[in-house]
Amino acid sequence: MSLRNVTLEMSLKPFGDPSPESRERVLGHLFRQWDPLTRRAEMISVLLWTADGSEILDYAGRLEDTFEWCQWLGTPRSKHTWSKEADPKRVSIHSRTYVYMADPPAMTYGWLRELCADIKRIGTALTGLPVRVGATFDPGPEFAISAFKYERHPEICTGATMGAGSMVCCYGKLHADQRPYAGFLNGIPEGTTMGAFLGRQSQCFMDDLGFDYLWLSNGFGFGLETWGVKGAVFDGTAFLADRCNEVRDLNLGFWQDFRAECPGYPLETRGTNLSTGMDLASDAVPLRDIYRAGFNLEPPPNSPWAAINYDFGQEMVGWMSHIAEIPGDTFPFRFYTHDPWWINSPWLDRYGREAYDIYLPLSVSRVNAQGRTCTPDSILFLTVDDSFGQMPDCVPNEVVPHLLKALEHRPDAPGPLVWLYPFDEYHDMTYEGERISEVFFGDWFMRGAVNNGLPLNTVVSTAVFAAAGETNAERYRESVLITPVPAVGETAEGLKRHLRMGGKVLFYGPIEHADPELLQMLNLSSLGPLSGMLEMALTLADDGFRQSAPTNTLIHSALLSGGGVSVVFADSNDPATELLATLMQGVDSRVGVSRRSAPDWAGGIAVYVRGTVACDDQHLGGHLLIPLKPDVSYPGEALMRLALQAFGLRISSERFNSSLKPPMMTVNRHRNGFIFSGFCADTTAQIKLRFPQGAPVLCEREAILEDGCSVQTMPKTWHHECRIFAEQDTVSHVSCKERTSEMPDCTRRLLLTGCREATVRFYAVPGSEESVAVLLNPKGHFLAGDEVESVWRDDANGRYLEIAGVDGPLSISWAEQTGVGPQGVNLAIQS
Repeated sequence: MSLRNVTLEMSLKPFGDPSPESRERVLGHLFRQWDPLTRRAEMISVLLWTADGSEILDYAGRLEDTFEWCQWLGTPRSKHTWSKEADPKRVSIHSRTYVYMADPPAMTYGWLRELCADIKRIGTALTGLPVRVGATFDPGPEFAISAFKYERHPEICTGATMGAGSMVCCYGKLHADQRPYAGFLNGIPEGTTMGAFLGRQSQCFMDDLGFDYLWLSNGFGFGLETWGVKGAVFDGTAFLADRCNEVRDLNLGFWQDFRAECPGYPLETRGTNLSTGMDLASDAVPLRDIYRAGFNLEPPPNSPWAAINYDFGQEMVGWMSHIAEIPGDTFPFRFYTHDPWWINSPWLDRYGREAYDIYLPLSVSRVNAQGRTCTPDSILFLTVDDSFGQMPDCVPNEVVPHLLKALEHRPDAPGPLVWLYPFDEYHDMTYEGERISEVFFGDWFMRGAVNNGLPLNTVVSTAVFAAAGETNAERYRESVLITPVPAVGETAEGLKRHLRMGGKVLFYGPIEHADPELLQMLNLSSLGPLSGMLEMALTLADDGFRQSAPTNTLIHSALLSGGGVSVVFADSNDPATELLATLMQGVDSRVGVSRRSAPDWAGGIAVYVRGTVACDDQHLGGHLLIPLKPDVSYPGEALMRLALQAFGLRISSERFNSSLKPPMMTVNRHRNGFIFSGFCADTTAQIKLRFPQGAPVLCEREAILEDGCSVQTMPKTWHHECRIFAEQDTVSHVSCKERTSEMPDCTRRLLLTGCREATVRFYAVPGSEESVAVLLNPKGHFLAGDEVESVWRDDANGRYLEIAGVDGPLSISWAEQTGVGPQGVNLAIQS
């Protein structure tokens, strides 16, 4: 296991004593704390949250000058709203701002240069690794008073995320300013772009102080309103398609201007909290152009907001959409350990020391142009210090083991579900202007689907898929591809070929612009659209509820859902077509979910879900769309998970009532096994799982086998390997436990108990097949027992050992190195 980079983000608060001796002590503690992880890296980065980047904007080239630094608790520039009822004494950091220590010292640029040098010197001395130091720029009011942004140049603050005039727009222009700056010794000329000014100032600042790269924070560089549903081309009631190309050019101009002034330093980006499609539809953000223009930048990591709002669907969908295509070969993962501004330490409080936001996102992978499954090779920590400058050892001590386990189990093949992401198509649809509402719908719908339990964690771009041709049949033979219904083009051709070669595809979204031949294969056509309140009839098995199941009424907003529901069957008598969900309004009905498998498709299956973004379309001024309550509208996005039943894959739960969130889950492949990771917002929920190869029996868990499913309850965070699937008619209690090897030619042994006349399928570690030993009713030290019939199979469910007639305990053992024991023991018998 190795990493390219580990980034330790920190504020200046640990340096409240700015003396050289204090710096030596703090930095020594820092590098020793994180050594169990950084020793596995090729490089360490320390990203300094000096303030908000105003130290860059203000820099005049004089090292003796002081700068405003991150000494605050709460937002120093915010127009605080105060509720006397909620905060009678006005003591909350949301009502006022504090200084984190008494008499904070003045900091000079010269001192900051010494700190950068000390970080590199001490870090390399203690770790033996190269260490680089990053600077930060943030567009908002959270981290500094920033006279530059809010007093001298408020004209660049046109974003309103935290109130009117609160956020710097990357394509803003500066008014004239006679004050000298390092890059503008005679002042700022009227109309200087933000890109040109920040670029030249950053070049001077990093040259003089010894920084090695720049981090652009909180969506800066990616549109006007980087935190909200609305933006430059979506006002909450309509999409302003005629503005898309203009806004694209303005946004791209920032990057061009910045790189003209600061050509060499690497850039890393936070990106927005949203997704590629969301940013296109609200702000016309040209991510494709930014990625492909050679700007020398790293793609954004996952958003840290899930720690705050528990919207893991937004985190996962947003991240996968950003890495479907990337500007280079690498992409980072970021974890929210401490917050140096808002008096919270997410690992200790928001997460409650639970690791779900490690295991879920680290199950994510992308398939690259060479067909390789790629995972993050860089890990960032926001931050290593808390709001008071403390660096408690318990945080790395507790977080690092989870990270190491997640990295050990990182994906090495496409997962059971693969998102075929229309990265290029979404850009084209936005800038051509006619289908921008479909772009808006696509990612918001998938965000809701993941929040409603769809286990999606592999992404591949349509361009990569189309270029792979017939190799897709083998590459994704164990996967269901999930994709919007494509228009005429290479993607549609590839999907038609994939279906005819036995592939499995779950389509979603409007069909008005779909490839006609593909629609014919799906047996779908269009009629007049329906929207508003629709009644739904399901033939799929829904989740169970002890009380208050969700309503059968589905509120379909045409604004949020890419138009109305217009889908009907082209041939209602086609025997290969099944109707799985019907949407009705009076005497009119439309297809909600359907399945088709034609005789000449070699077993291929196509499932279609129209899709509804079941969110409030009357209140769109916030950060995210607000889901409608399940007693108001059925969560239409949940149909994606239910539709998996048409592929033989059931993931469902039984909850106390429908207001409780369903469990979230991912499944990634690792060494031919299945790694299940999950988050149970409500730990009283029962989880039912069935795969085409049987009910998964997770290692070190117990379950009830019933109705073809394994039924179990899970803790808040769960992460388990699975190599065993079982099918049986009888209800029984089963378990899978790791057992001792006790033989030098045995690496691992699993003991499956509780099966009753079951067919068991075991997924072996590649290369270990010849060593696999199976014993029914094992005795003693697993050296004796009953023989059982078994056969190796290699089919659409993968390569596995099928064991028939299992009734009683079953031992499965194997060696992962032929002729060599787990500790390198020589297996030659000694006389």
